[in-house]
Amino acid sequence: MGKLPSSFILRSVVNGGSHLSNFHSSSSSSSSNTIATHIEALSKKPMSVRGKGKIYYRFDNVDDALIFFNKMIGKQIELLGVSHDGYSMSILINGFCQLGRIDFGLSVLGKMLKLGVEPSVVTFSTLINGLCIQSKISEAISIFDGMTERGYQLDLIVYNTILKGLCKIGNTNRAVRFLRLMEGTGFEPDIVAYNTILDCLCKKGLLKEALNLFSEMKVKGIRPDIITYNCLIHGMCNLGRQEEATRLLNEMVDNNISPM
Repeated sequence: MGKLPSSFILRSVVNGGSHLSNFHSSSSSSSSNTIATHIEALSKKPMSVRGKGKIYYRFDNVDDALIFFNKMIGKQIELLGVSHDGYSMSILINGFCQLGRIDFGLSVLGKMLKLGVEPSVVTFSTLINGLCIQSKISEAISIFDGMTERGYQLDLIVYNTILKGLCKIGNTNRAVRFLRLMEGTGFEPDIVAYNTILDCLCKKGLLKEALNLFSEMKVKGIRPDIITYNCLIHGMCNLGRQEEATRLLNEMVDNNISPM
């Protein structure tokens, strides 16, 4: 598909791998089934990793392992079970993101692009999620824009991740515009998308906007859930609108939704 136009992605190509040797794992242990666990384990005890054939490489710490990975990735060496295909390298990117090291995840992305390995939607989605968690929304949207420009088939998960990131930094106006973008591209926002924005609007005291959105989702046939009602009821109570909160509570019970 050629190079992506996003300058943010292109910078990761130029800098790909340049930071890997500086990695120090200080995060808490992740799931035992993730590559993050294996990376983190390297910082705690020596470990031998099998390469091609019967060659074994011993690492005394995470720095040694990552320096090795940075040097040998272009020579088809497998490290920690990471082969030279997009799927395996995406697992490594996910591991770095789980450890909160999005910079190393981007370095691996840079390596992928240099080597001509085409990233998948999952690869980019993982990075977008990692960036949003760190409130780096501009960078996340830069990757999102690059994906749309190059014709990647996005899914609701990607859109909802961006929405969550925008709401995390309190940018409700842009979140609502992004919701309209979803609709314009043929994606019907689901209950997760609406709840994300409703929660943000209510926390900012924008109850009128929240109720308008609430009415919109019901007109579209999207059934409110316990999260929807909780957001609105808490928003009403915070503004001293107890009667409206009680009315909404009764509506929730009438819809066979039990209060939490």
